[in-house]
Amino acid sequence: MLVEVHTPQTITGQDLDVYLQRGWFRMGHTIFTTNFAHVKDKILSTIWLRIKLSAYSTDRAYRELCKRYTRFTVSIQPAEITPEKETLFTRYRESLTFPVSESLQHLLFGKETETVYQTYEVTVRDNEQLFACGFFDLGGNSAEGIVSFYDPAYKKYSPGKFVIYSKVQYCKDLGLEYFYPGYFVPGNPYFDYKLSIGRNALQFLQLASGEWRGMELFAPADIPVEAMRIKLEQMQTALQQTGVESHVLKYEFFDAGLIPDMRNSGLLDFPLFLLIGPLSDEPAGIIIVYDVRDDAFHLLVCMPVWKPDRTNPDASFYSSYFIKPVQEIYATADVLILSALLTQLTQKDITTEK
Repeated sequence: MLVEVHTPQTITGQDLDVYLQRGWFRMGHTIFTTNFAHVKDKILSTIWLRIKLSAYSTDRAYRELCKRYTRFTVSIQPAEITPEKETLFTRYRESLTFPVSESLQHLLFGKETETVYQTYEVTVRDNEQLFACGFFDLGGNSAEGIVSFYDPAYKKYSPGKFVIYSKVQYCKDLGLEYFYPGYFVPGNPYFDYKLSIGRNALQFLQLASGEWRGMELFAPADIPVEAMRIKLEQMQTALQQTGVESHVLKYEFFDAGLIPDMRNSGLLDFPLFLLIGPLSDEPAGIIIVYDVRDDAFHLLVCMPVWKPDRTNPDASFYSSYFIKPVQEIYATADVLILSALLTQLTQKDITTEK
C-alpha cells in the first residue's frame, strides 16, 4: 500500500528500526507511511530521508552554530511534556502559515497519557528561558526526529537547525547507525532545510525499488507523482488516438486510509488516476493507475464507498466520492497493449454493464 497506518500496543527498538527502514513515521501512538502530500492545489511527493551516521561528520555550518550557542545551555534527556514546553510550542505554532498539531501532548501521545516509544528531548535555554526544543525517538540502531520548535524571537540564531544537528550528533555519539529526519517534498521549499544537514551522509528512499540511495543520485525520475503523471499522460495520448475519452485527475482522498474510521478499508491510495470516460459527478468506475513500484499500468474497476458533504471546486481533482478498487482487469507496462484493450472494452460499453 502507498498509505498505511498502525497503532502498536508495544514496540521494541528493533521494531522501530524496521518501520523507519521502510519509510514510516510516528505521530501520537500511531506510526504511518505516506508517499504523497496535498499542498494547496497540488499533490506532491514525500521523499523519505535518513543520515548514515558512520559517514556523518560535523560541517562548517554546525561548527559555526556551536560557537554562537556557547552562551546558551543545551541539554539532552528523556522527554517530558511540561506547561513551559507547551507554551513554547504554541508560540511557535502561531508563527506558522500551515496547520500543525494542536499541542505537544497531542503530537507525542495522541489521546493517551503515556507513550510506547523511547522519546528524548533537546532543550536550549538563554539563562533560565527555554527558547528551543526538539523531540526524537530512539530505536535499536537508529533514531527518528519527531519535531523541533522554537521561540520566533530567536529565529536569527537558526534554533530549529541547531536542535536537529544536536539530535544527529547525540545519536552518532551513541553509536547508532541511522538518523531519520522525516521527508522532504520536491516542489515545497519548506522542507529543503533537511537537505543541508549531513549532506555527504544523506540518503533517500527510492519508492520504485524500495532501496535507500545516496542523495547525490536523486533525479527527477525519483519523484513518484511526476513519474505517474508522465505515464498517465502518455496513456491518455494513446487513447485519444483511438477515440477513447479519458482525463488525468488528482484524487482528493488518496490519504483517507490515515483516518481512523477508514483504516483497512481498501480505499484507493493513488494520488493520480486516469478516468476512462467523460467527467461527471457520478462515481469513478473504470480507471487506470500507474505504479512506479512495478513499472506497470493497472486497469481497475472501482466502486464508491462514501460521498463527502463538500467537494473540491478545482476541476483537476476528483472529489465526488471516496472510491475503492474492487477488480483489476489488466496490468501491463505497454501503453499500446492497454490502449488497444480499452478500445475493445469501451466498444462493448462495459462502463454501463459493470
